[in-house]
Amino acid sequence: MLTFVGLGLYDERSITVEGKEALQTATDIYAEFYTSKLIGTTIQKLEYYHDIDIELLDRAAVEQTPDELLAAAEDGDVAFVTAGDTMVSTTHVDLRLRAEERGIHTRVIHGTTAQTAASSLTGLQNYRFGKATTLPFEDAHGGDGVPDSVVETITANRERGLHTLVYLDIKVDDPHWEGEQEFMTADHAAGLLADHFDTLGVVVARAGSANPVVEADSLDALADGDYGGPLHLLVVPADLHEMERDALTTLADAPLAD
Repeated sequence: MLTFVGLGLYDERSITVEGKEALQTATDIYAEFYTSKLIGTTIQKLEYYHDIDIELLDRAAVEQTPDELLAAAEDGDVAFVTAGDTMVSTTHVDLRLRAEERGIHTRVIHGTTAQTAASSLTGLQNYRFGKATTLPFEDAHGGDGVPDSVVETITANRERGLHTLVYLDIKVDDPHWEGEQEFMTADHAAGLLADHFDTLGVVVARAGSANPVVEADSLDALADGDYGGPLHLLVVPADLHEMERDALTTLADAPLAD
């Protein structure tokens, strides 16, 4: 049995009750934190809080050579844990398919996702979000500024009246990354996008924590802000419904005219 467990958004307490129970009954527990990361905790704290042992896997062990994990799942009850919801990443879908091909029964225990949290914290209606995109560090894609694919996604969404959730680059434990920053900040992202869009943006920082930050303003203005520690998200809204305008004004101090 291979159980995929989403740990939620922030710390060792963000997991669901069902997920916590799965960890208690697992014979082996593996984790990866290169696709996302629980900023409010460490592996040591996770192990102590849940009274478990975790084997951390790197990208290669998950994507290229997951034989150890799959062999353990053939003989026992293995939990594979990740930040957020464990099936958001296509990497984890691939791992599940590999397990099923080997005759290993799989199940998924969901965790809160950044996408649902962004909608909840901002008051932007969930069904009005279009295709999401990821904004990489400039050096990470060998170019300057914003990749065309990111601009095209935001433009297409806005033309259809849909908001865009922009995931910001994470380079934790990446041996090929030589940049100084590990986590792209929302002010950095807003500055990059302001070169392409003269519009409102919404920062969501540390979703899932006791004190998340939600701030809305023009992308130019957001580029001059400081939103504290990671993780950050940026939302580029389309035209707003009346309730969304009220929500951003009340919850995110948006400077919107009546």
